[in-house]
Amino acid sequence: MTEKWKLYDIKGAKLQRKNRPCPRCGEGIFLAEHKDRLSCGSCGYTVWKET
Repeated sequence: MTEKWKLYDIKGAKLQRKNRPCPRCGEGIFLAEHKDRLSCGSCGYTVWKET
């Protein structure tokens, strides 16, 4: 079971996303943040972080 409410912040009367959305899957699917990369659990899209 997911806890989607943890992926948003409330700023005044608006919701703000904490994580980036997946460019392949679109809005609603977020990239998981790992130590060295951002990855999508749905399609496998990965962006490596620069150190």
